[in-house]
Amino acid sequence: MSRSTCLRAFRSITSTATAPCRFIQPARCISQTATSSAPPPPPADPPKQEHTLDSLMSTIDSNFRRAGPDYFSTLIPGQSGPIRNLLKRDWDEDDKHKLHVYSTKHNTHITLSKPNRDALISVSCGNIGFRKAGRGTYDAAYQLAAFVMSRIKDKGLLPQIKKVEMIYRGFGPGREAVTKAILGSEGRQIRPLIVKLSDSTRLKFGGVRSKKPRRLG
Repeated sequence: MSRSTCLRAFRSITSTATAPCRFIQPARCISQTATSSAPPPPPADPPKQEHTLDSLMSTIDSNFRRAGPDYFSTLIPGQSGPIRNLLKRDWDEDDKHKLHVYSTKHNTHITLSKPNRDALISVSCGNIGFRKAGRGTYDAAYQLAAFVMSRIKDKGLLPQIKKVEMIYRGFGPGREAVTKAILGSEGRQIRPLIVKLSDSTRLKFGGVRSKKPRRLG
């Protein structure tokens, strides 16, 4: 064997011995392995409860029962004791009888009702003998108002009527006729009982087109 061949073989053996092994892992330090500890596993999440409508309502009800009426009074500064509604409402203390006057250009209707809206007397010009075009006249409405006043007296309703609220609707000739009858001798017994006047006439905002006016001749 030649000298050059021996040198090549020696160099290949030396390079192989000094090269790091790719498949051998570096050894760990015993002290590091002993002192280091793995992190604890995260705590398991508690099982989620399904929130149904019944469970939510029961929770709200229990919270209100536990709080009590005195708890909410502490939320308002300057409030002592349970919360009370100090605002007087009209519908809570409505003890007035209602006299509805519905007047159109064709007829006039008068209705007397209790404070709870139950009708006591309900008549129109047709109930006292007027027919067709005569029901929409001023005279018919005046006689209708006089008839209602006498009917109230005959049925003995005056002792139980303490207050009266007049409610107008419409702008027919009967509106003024009923007012004149109440201000006259026919309404001298019902006039002192009137404590309130109101108007419930319907007002149209936009809407459909009105009916074509009637033309005569």
